Amino acid sequence: MTGSEESKKFDHKSFLDKVSSRPGVYDMRDHSGKTLYIGKAKNLKNRLSSYFRATGLTTKTMALVSKIADIQLTITHTETEALLLEQNLIKDRKPPYNILLRDDKSYPYIYISGDDDFPRMDSCRGRKRQKGHYYGPYPSSGAVRESLHLLQKIFKIRQCTDIYFKNRTRPCLQYQINRCKAPCVGLVSKEEYQQDLEDTRQFLDGKNQQLIRSLIKRMEVAAESLDFEEAAATRDKINHLRAVQEQQTVTRSAGDIDVIGFAQMGGNTCFDVLFVRSGRLLGHKYYFPDFKLEAEQSDYLEDFMAQFYVRLFGSRDFPEEVVVPFELTGANTIEEAIKAVSGKRIKIKDKVRSERHDWLGLANKNALQNLESHLASKSHLNQRYAQLKALLDLGNPILRMECFDISHTMGEATVASCVVFGPDGPVFSEYRRYNITGIEPGDDYAAMAIALEKRYQKLAEAREEVAKPDLVIIDGGKGQLGKASEVMTNLRLQIPLLGVAKGVTRKPGLETLIYQGHELNPEGAEAALLLIQQIRDEAHRFAITGHRQRRQKARKRSVLEDIPGIGGKRRSALLKFFGGREGVSGATIEELKKVEGISLRLAKQIHEYFHND
Repeated sequence: MTGSEESKKFDHKSFLDKVSSRPGVYDMRDHSGKTLYIGKAKNLKNRLSSYFRATGLTTKTMALVSKIADIQLTITHTETEALLLEQNLIKDRKPPYNILLRDDKSYPYIYISGDDDFPRMDSCRGRKRQKGHYYGPYPSSGAVRESLHLLQKIFKIRQCTDIYFKNRTRPCLQYQINRCKAPCVGLVSKEEYQQDLEDTRQFLDGKNQQLIRSLIKRMEVAAESLDFEEAAATRDKINHLRAVQEQQTVTRSAGDIDVIGFAQMGGNTCFDVLFVRSGRLLGHKYYFPDFKLEAEQSDYLEDFMAQFYVRLFGSRDFPEEVVVPFELTGANTIEEAIKAVSGKRIKIKDKVRSERHDWLGLANKNALQNLESHLASKSHLNQRYAQLKALLDLGNPILRMECFDISHTMGEATVASCVVFGPDGPVFSEYRRYNITGIEPGDDYAAMAIALEKRYQKLAEAREEVAKPDLVIIDGGKGQLGKASEVMTNLRLQIPLLGVAKGVTRKPGLETLIYQGHELNPEGAEAALLLIQQIRDEAHRFAITGHRQRRQKARKRSVLEDIPGIGGKRRSALLKFFGGREGVSGATIEELKKVEGISLRLAKQIHEYFHND
């Protein structure tokens, strides 16, 4: 070790002599002042001392400690305050050695509208702003769609929008396929519809047994009244509900519970969260947090729950109870932190019986199965990366790939996409789109040049820390690849470039690979070719989605938006008064003046816009 390196080494002994034993947050930083890791502790002195032990440190922890140049401390009154501050700082600074759980998208609910004579049923996300009843949360939009389809099939509650409902003059297709009773045209009475609605609510509240008993009584009454059609319809509902009940895990006592399963294998960790609402298991969602530092299982669980319930509290629906797979040392701290951010008190339990024990077993099984599948797919992905490295004869492993594609319709609304793949596959957070302007319509070469310049200008100038890819893939032939090479030369960047041109038949698997001016023969490297196809297809999907959005936005745009002084209200008033764009463009100045909010000056301006050759 040189003298300069020795002088930069963190003096932990003198630092620990001054550290308080109170609760707080510590911020470990490197020589440039960048945060490496943020943690909280009930006793700062004890916790920080554990990082500088002579023995017993893991490889990852030793790597962290070797980079420490300074530690900033924040003293708090309680451990709960420390946890809240820790999560805020992690969210703000995104330290490389902390896990950063990405699950900030709000969960979907089933919503039944409020005060209408014929309420509708729909899915929704976010805040519960509308009047009505909300059921959930469901783990995914797919689970909601499946539930809505089932409810529509059994109870036939309308799912159309209010505007569509109010403007119907005859039944729609949903009535024809027996998925709705057509309340829009009066084919069902308000009383019958309300009964169907009440049945739907009972089902969503988990009161299946009570609902089935009620339906059996109604079936018997209908049969005694010789209303055999109604009795048969009710019988079908009962059969559907019994079939659903056999497929679902239902508890004997209603409740809102989250059940967290845990599995660990080969240095990887999986948490699986079951969502139980009103005694019904609505589904599950799994997570693979990337823990940078080795720790006890209880510490992993506490870190996961702190992020899941505290940092991401805005996208959570908090249950009454959380069942965890083993004893959680900081359970009280997590409970108090959740109460602080949500105002709701929950109970964390690890010793459970009966249905809760069964649910926990199911969550642990799901976690193990998902982790095994994840490791298997990761193994296949590693094989593909290794084969691609061998195919291209690269010296270093491929840890980051970026792929570019161009999408447009006859030169309209050109969009370039850049997708990023890392060792674990797609890195969605680093995907980028570039709107391309100022080129000849349909000039893919110019579009590719602009996209590459926008992407790598900062990397070339080293203005900020930007990840450098190990391989750049261009969706195109020699022309696009030549333009990409020209851009990289101008930027003075040396990054391997691989062109993927569609073959003569344009079929997947028969592409032409161009590398260093030569066509490659991928025979025997099928795994590498699959990886190239995967990233190329993802770049194409991302580009065409952006292009369609841009094209649709452009076509919805009104030409009146180009006239200074014409905002949304005046534009709406003009279109309503004249019945559309043609009427506005053909109107005289005197006619334009008659529109509310249009002065003589604006009328002249509008008229001149449409008639100035």
